[in-house]
Amino acid sequence: MSENTSKKTQIGAFVVIGGVLLLFVVMAFGHLRFFSKTRDVAVVFQNSISGLSIGAPVNFRGVKVGSVKSITLHFDPQDRRAYIPVIISLQTGQIHVVPDASGEREVSLQQMINNGLRAGLNLQSLVTGQSDIELDFDRSVPASLHPRITSLPEIPVRLSTMEKLKNTLEHIPLKDISQHADEALLSITSLSDNLHQELPSLIESMKKTSDQSQETIQAATTAIRDLQVRLDQTLGKMNRLLDTGTSQLDMRGKDLHVTLASASQTLEALQDILSARSVDRANLDAALRDIAATASSLRGFASDVERNPQLLLMGRRP
Repeated sequence: MSENTSKKTQIGAFVVIGGVLLLFVVMAFGHLRFFSKTRDVAVVFQNSISGLSIGAPVNFRGVKVGSVKSITLHFDPQDRRAYIPVIISLQTGQIHVVPDASGEREVSLQQMINNGLRAGLNLQSLVTGQSDIELDFDRSVPASLHPRITSLPEIPVRLSTMEKLKNTLEHIPLKDISQHADEALLSITSLSDNLHQELPSLIESMKKTSDQSQETIQAATTAIRDLQVRLDQTLGKMNRLLDTGTSQLDMRGKDLHVTLASASQTLEALQDILSARSVDRANLDAALRDIAATASSLRGFASDVERNPQLLLMGRRP
């Protein structure tokens, strides 16, 4: 009996030790936290949460702080809208608060929400289509809560980048763009048909215009050549005329020099005659005075003869 009892004791101790080791390995390598504190909070979505499943991680800027616990669907007949409350389990042990000056180490969830804590759906992979929930601070998004949908503390939702892109694409007037594109294609088709009909005549007209332009250019070239020949001839004649004029000027240069010298001497003699102190000038002035006196006497005699014509026959009586 004692031997069987010792064997059973050994087997039981081995099983207990193996179970403890197995539990330690699962907790160490499976990241299971059986004794960690968790807190359930709600995130209420109104748009599609495709790709989000139970157990999906909840991250804050890439750091895992929890996981998705449950996903349900609620319909509110009051506003006739469907809501998708997602319950997430936050691991409070993953969140540490830096103490302030007073030593306070606790920050309530409501304070974090007031500071801008928001939750959004994040696409993990385009290949698998799996999504997770990403937490971050964004004060630009107003806090919209749904107390009629859930009684748990609620983290407001903000639109993800993909959802914003989707909403932007939904607001693009694709129908109007398609209609305008069809009209543009019809206009292009009509223009192509018109060009197909009018292009041959246009090409023929352009060809004729080109031929006429070539003829005009050839005529202009011929005229320019003739004009160039005439200009060359004219320039040759002008050169010969200039050469002749130059030679004649050279030949007449001496005569002109003699003439100019004689004219200079004549001008000097005239200047001497007309000088105020010249004897010739005095004689010329006396002769002019005598001529003037004679003219005056003649005018008086003519006047007397005109009054008494007998003076020519009888003369003046004393």
